[in-house]
Amino acid sequence: MQPIASPDHRFRRLRGTAPLRDLVQETRLSVKDLIWPVFVRDGVAAREPVASMPGVARLSVDLVVEAAREAEGLGIPAICLFPYTDPALKTLDCAEAWNPGNLTNRAIRAIKAAVPGIAVMTDVALDPYNALGQDGLVVEGEVLNDETVEALVKMAMAQADAGADILGPSDMMDGRIGAMRAALEAAGHKQVAILSYAAKYASAFYGPFRDAVGASGVLKGDKKTYQMNPGNSDEALRLVERDLREGADMVMVKPGMPYLDICRRVKDAFGAPTFAYQVSGEYAMIAGAAERGWIKGEEAMMESLLAFKRAGCDGVLTYFAPAAARVLRGA
Repeated sequence: MQPIASPDHRFRRLRGTAPLRDLVQETRLSVKDLIWPVFVRDGVAAREPVASMPGVARLSVDLVVEAAREAEGLGIPAICLFPYTDPALKTLDCAEAWNPGNLTNRAIRAIKAAVPGIAVMTDVALDPYNALGQDGLVVEGEVLNDETVEALVKMAMAQADAGADILGPSDMMDGRIGAMRAALEAAGHKQVAILSYAAKYASAFYGPFRDAVGASGVLKGDKKTYQMNPGNSDEALRLVERDLREGADMVMVKPGMPYLDICRRVKDAFGAPTFAYQVSGEYAMIAGAAERGWIKGEEAMMESLLAFKRAGCDGVLTYFAPAAARVLRGA
């Protein structure tokens, strides 16, 4: 065999040893890039596994506080709360969403009292409180936009009053970011940040999440009239531009791994803090396959998270956050 013609282009030179690989690695993942989504349920000392999400459980408020302590100890900067609402409290008007004493708001107060150093993010959408499982108010089969925005503003204000650091509007209603920002400013909540789910797709990857918050069994219809068409890319940029203009501090692409191209386009176009949500279906595929021995779970987990960073994301919402943090701290 003839020797290689251009030995000056031996790319393998820099792959030969771990120190060389470390020196030239272009993208790195840090514990500080992680936000941990946690499901909250009623009760005391209650831990209820989510069958479709191996290793994930709904936690009562006292155990959510312990999870926040764990996150802080691992160096994770933020925890995000999602409630499993008692079906008896789910109504057509979704009034439990802005109840100061609802699960999310109780959990915010408990975390801020016990673990003030961690940032608390919330979900702003009506589906956990909606008798029909939709993210907005429904009249005669139509999800109403403007009336939903009014309800979402009340919900956001209740969360800000409870002490939330970051609001995460995930509803995809038009105009909700501007309305929330105006209300927050008027009420003196000038330091509350908005991480907008700006490009949220109507995806098949949300199923286990809907199980976790109790929305699967009640959802009537689909969410395609307000969540994005998976075939659209340019639209995502228009949505991000609008939300930034209306007052969003950070933006999100959801789901994550099937939409890494969108993450890259958003970061390149705007340079704003850009996040992705490694959603429940993505998590379940990796965790479920690892549980069966089909893939190396830890390696797949870390590779998937590194991919978000390579695609331009500043951070990732992931159910793997504590496991990934332990790997990173161990490394």
